[in-house]
Formats: sequence, C-alpha cells, structure tokens
Amino acid sequence: MPTTPVPPERREMLAARVRRWQPDLRAGLVTLYGDAADSLTARLVTLAERAYAERSDELHRLDLERMLRPDWLQDPTMIGYACYVDRFAGDLRGVADRVDHLSSLGVRYLHLMPFMATRDGADDGGYAISDYTRVREDLGTMDDLAALTATFRGQGISLVADLVLNHVAREHEWARRARSGEQQYRQYFHVFPDRTMPDAYEETLIEVFPDFAPGSFTWDDELDGWVWTTFNSWQWDLNWSNPEVLLELAEVVLELANHGVEVLRLDAIAFMWKRMGTTCQGEPEVHTITQVLRALARIVCPAVAFKAEAIVAPSQLLPYLGQGAHSGRVSELAYHNTLMVQVWSMLAAQDVRLAAHTLSSLPPKPAAATWITYLRCHDDIGWAIEDDLAGAVGVTGPGHRHFLADWYTGAFPGSAAEGLTFQENLETGDRRTSGTAASLIGVARAEREGGSAPVAALRLAHAVVLGYGGIPVIWSGDEIAQPNDEQWAQDPRHAADNRWAGRPALDDARLARAADPTTVPGQVMADLSHLVATRAGLPHLHASVETQVQPVDNPGVLVLAREHPLGRMVQVYNVTGGWRPWPGHRVRDLGVADAVDEITGDPIPWGGDDQVWLPPFAALWLLAAQPQSPRS
Repeated sequence: MPTTPVPPERREMLAARVRRWQPDLRAGLVTLYGDAADSLTARLVTLAERAYAERSDELHRLDLERMLRPDWLQDPTMIGYACYVDRFAGDLRGVADRVDHLSSLGVRYLHLMPFMATRDGADDGGYAISDYTRVREDLGTMDDLAALTATFRGQGISLVADLVLNHVAREHEWARRARSGEQQYRQYFHVFPDRTMPDAYEETLIEVFPDFAPGSFTWDDELDGWVWTTFNSWQWDLNWSNPEVLLELAEVVLELANHGVEVLRLDAIAFMWKRMGTTCQGEPEVHTITQVLRALARIVCPAVAFKAEAIVAPSQLLPYLGQGAHSGRVSELAYHNTLMVQVWSMLAAQDVRLAAHTLSSLPPKPAAATWITYLRCHDDIGWAIEDDLAGAVGVTGPGHRHFLADWYTGAFPGSAAEGLTFQENLETGDRRTSGTAASLIGVARAEREGGSAPVAALRLAHAVVLGYGGIPVIWSGDEIAQPNDEQWAQDPRHAADNRWAGRPALDDARLARAADPTTVPGQVMADLSHLVATRAGLPHLHASVETQVQPVDNPGVLVLAREHPLGRMVQVYNVTGGWRPWPGHRVRDLGVADAVDEITGDPIPWGGDDQVWLPPFAALWLLAAQPQSPRS
C-alpha cells in the first residue's frame, strides 16, 4: 500500500480507476504471460498505488482536466515543435528560457529528443539509454526536468519525451550485470550460445542500418554469447517475453509521468516482440504490451498520452492506434509518415496524382486517435513509395523512389535541393535523404543566389501539414529556414551519420533576423506564424475529422475536404511553380464558390472562363457556406 498519505477522495478515485482499468491490465498479462498474470497484476497495482500517492497535487489536477476533456490533443490550437535539448537551448534550463519563442509560434506540444543518460561516444542520437532514472549530465537533472514541465504547464505546453522500449545501451546496468554473469539479468536480453538461432532468425529479418551496423546479432566476449542488436552492436534488444522487463519499464513510465512528462513517444515499438519466421516487426504482442502500459497509466496518470513511433507501411499502421480487441486501449498518437513523403513527392514531381491515390487508399483512423503530421523530423526521409500504388498512376515504384532521391540531393537536372544521401541499398538502388527543410526545398540556395519561389513552396508545404488534421510538428530551425549544418561531421560521435546535417543548432543570429519580414527567415517565420494563427481559429481542423481526397482534375492541384459538424472545409493546393486552373463545377459542387480564403482573406480567384486560377504554390483554405436554419 502507498506509504504517502492519500486523502479519502483521492483514494476513492484510485479505487474507481483500478476497477475500470484493471481488466485491461490483466487481460494483456494473460495473453503475454499466461498463468503468471494474477501475480503480475497484483505487482503492477501495488506499483500504481505507490506512484499515485507520490503524484503531485498539480498533476492530479491535470489528470482531472484531461479526463474532462479527452480530446485535448485534437484541438486545432495544438501545434508541435521538436528539437534536441542541446541544439535548441544548451540544457533543460535553457529550454525554459526559450519559452517565449515557442509561445510566439503557438507551440503547445514540445518534443524534446532523448535527454536521458546515454553511453559515452556514439549513442544513436540519444537512443542508446544507459540509465532510465537520470538525465544526461550535460543537460541537467531530474529536478530540472520537473521544473521545466512545471514552467510549461503554466504556459499550456505539454512536454513529450522518448521512452526507448526495444533496447538499452550495452553500458546499462542490466547489461553490465548480464555480462558479469548474473543469470537474472542475462534473461533481460536475447542471448544465444552460437549462430544457430541467430542465423535462423536472420533469414526473415530486415537490416535497419545495413551500411554501418549490418546484421541483427553481435558477439560479446564478456557475455560469452550472441546478443540481439537490431540497431547497433552497443544497443541490446530487451527480452519482453520476460515479465520482469515489463515491470521495469512500467516503473519508468510512471516515474517520467510523475516528473510532468505528458506524452511518451514509444520508440522502436514495432521491434519489441520476436517471433521466428517473421520480420519481428509489429507482432501482435507489441500491441498487447502497449495495452498493459496504457492501462497502468490510466490508473495513475490519465493526463499522459502515448505516441507510437511506428514508421511502417500504411496498411500496418492502424493497429498501433487500436484495432479489434485493442481498440481504444493503446496509443492515441502515431506519425503520418505517408503524408510527409507525399508532400515532398508532389513538390518534386509537380504532380499530385500519386499523392491523391496513396492518401485516399489509407483506411480511416479511429476517431479518438490523432495523427502527428510533419514536413520532416530528426531522421532522414525514406522514400516509402509503394510499388502497387505507384503503378496505379502510371509510374514505377523504383523509378519514382530513385527520382526523389536524385531530386532532393540536387542530382536531378533543375533541382535546387541540397540534401545528402543516407544509406543506399546497393541491391535495389533505394536511397534515403538527409537535410533541413530549407536545404531540401531549395530555400537555402535561393537565399544565396536569389529567387523567391522556394519560399512560396515552403509555405505551401507547411499549409498542407497544418491543414491535414492532427498535431502538426515543426522541426527546430525550419521556422526560420535554417540550412544544413555544414559542420555536421566534425563531432566524432556522429562523423559517419549525415542525418546530423539536418539537425543544426538553433541559430540565434538567424532567429533575430526573423523579426525582419523582408529577410528570408522573416518571410518564412511570418508565413508559418500566420498559418498557425489561422488554423487555431478553425474548428474544422479538429483532429477527429477525417480528411478526404477529392478527384484530381489538374495534375498540379491537390484538393482535400473535411466534413465538420459546422460545415465543410475545402483545401486547395497548387504544387507547381505556374498558374493552374481548378474547374468551376468542382468549386460549386463543394459549396465554396463564394468562399473567402481563410489564410489570406481574399475571395476565390475566379477567371473569366468559369475556372478558378491558382497562382504558383497557392494554398487556399475555404469554408462552405452554412445552410440557414429554418425559422420557428
């Protein structure tokens, strides 16, 4: 039982939550661990009681507010921002000092990239966790984390933190104790005495980093065995078939929640469960584990949301948001990787047909779930173009993937992009691409050499991301069109990883220039800030509403519609650098013939030929006239 006194009304609340969510907890444990479920349920409930008692009054109030407004993540005012702590502000205390910048952008959701303690040297961008209970020393302390989240709550900003579930660093205490011969901790990992089992598994596994971390198993002399290492030789995969691993990570979930973290990004979630003869990605047990952790959080800290970091094919994504028995019981958030890829595809090809066909082929998400939409993230861009979808619009998957990789590295004639090739598959020719939004879209080159079209293209790209629904997340520096970091390779920790070119430190001098709207940083900041402010006033962009792709009449024009109870919203995007028509009959059919563009305040640009003529890179948000209610 809790050691900290709990007021009677809180004890009643805890008991009610246990009654409500314990069945989900136990059901998941039965599926995962069979006869051990009852004892494991009791241990988790005891853990929940202790964490509940330790939770602060302020966080208990937040829990109540979130229970009363379960759609808090879906509000159109929810704007996200993502960054590395050190590159954004030096340390956690410095992040608090940047709160005015975040607030000026309308940010209410801040994703700080991994800030927990990591191994020395190469650490996979912070994802090689050496201690779940400590902040990285150069970034601060757990007390600094609690102070930062308290500051943010006062500003209406929710802190998002990574929880690495699939693996820990070789230097983590569990791995050290396994290497020292403690059988209990050896069972926290997948360890094999010879290559028999690893070879059998690798017949169906997919290499994540074939260039610098080939294979999925590593021999360790101290361990005297082959250990499963999906990502790097110094990142050891956890054995989730051992319930002690679940109990350890459950405690981490509650500790982060009690330090004020409001969203947990479940990193590498797809890889957590291993099954012979499969790719070991997205196995059903992954969702059962999430259900258990989610039920535990709902008992202790219902203000906390889960985000699935599952960058998988669209057909495989919805289970992470809850389907079948897991409906409403797993993550509330997931990345819309497909939208990101298709935005870049439209801009390079100046053609929307593949994007329209691909986006319209996606099954609807659960209404209570929310997409994370983004133009780019901390990672490279993998050109996830599915062959069958590409073939349906007359292009080949490999051909289009290679075109995009060439275009965004500037190798294709006419491209002004300055991205870098990351990880080439020599068998297929597929390549991934690194870089900032400004360098990929050509703004960086235009700023040096002159030209305004890329700034307009960047504005359009941001409009698509902000208008699609969900939580749009801005990667740090993109709000001021920062170019690639030319010094990315000088840090020996990541000299071989050019993804760091797209992770520049926030440039204070450039940020100061953004106050001048005649500069490129100022233009981009003004465009983005205006889009954010416009979005905040449009309930039609509530994330529960599904975006519907409309028929393509002009290959250069994407038309989307959202059917909200207040009326229809229509979005029109000209992804080309030239004027493009949109047929008048479509405008009238959608009920927006007399609409005013919500972004600019201008009427629709009708031509004299019964067509709407869209300027280069135009982005229009239109509201259909509401029918008049009959008088009583």
